[in-house]
Amino acid sequence: MLTSFLPGFALSLTLILAIGAQNAFVLRQGLRRAHVFWVCLTCALSDAALIAAGVAGFGALAEQVPWFEPLMRYGGAAFLIWYGARNAVSAWRGGAALAVAGGAQANLRNTLLTLLALTWLNPHVYLDTVVLLGSISAQYPDRLAFGSGAVVASFCFFFSLGYGARLLSPLFASPYSWQVLDAVIAVTMWAIAAKLLLM
Repeated sequence: MLTSFLPGFALSLTLILAIGAQNAFVLRQGLRRAHVFWVCLTCALSDAALIAAGVAGFGALAEQVPWFEPLMRYGGAAFLIWYGARNAVSAWRGGAALAVAGGAQANLRNTLLTLLALTWLNPHVYLDTVVLLGSISAQYPDRLAFGSGAVVASFCFFFSLGYGARLLSPLFASPYSWQVLDAVIAVTMWAIAAKLLLM
């Protein structure tokens, strides 16, 4: 079992570590200490569902639906451009981002809707989880153990990122730090959107 579980864990962790829209959002929520548990749980459960679909063999099916890839690509790019613009405005205004961090928070429903859009409208999520992990799992004797390892890695990563962000709180006591974070998030979102449009 470990010969399948550990490679699944390692590969999943490697894929998730790259900074992206979802990770940036989790980091921001962790710094704000806003709905951290539900944000981490939603990310991990979304990954678990996609990994399960891939391991169950739906990766090949998704590749055969001709309208699926362009729909996800252009829809995801449009959303990322809009979300990046929001962060760019926060970076430009300055202090407003810090005020949000210490004051009013977005309600749980809006937070989770934004997170679900960042997760499910990103074609790279499907490529990494459903297609890549799904196809690689077929190479191991115990696909269930491989998928379980990938899911455990996802849970470990998102909860570590969400709750570990608190260690950076002293750094983000400065309004300038929030401006830099917002600017980095905006550029990241736009870079991912550009990559999707140029695929």
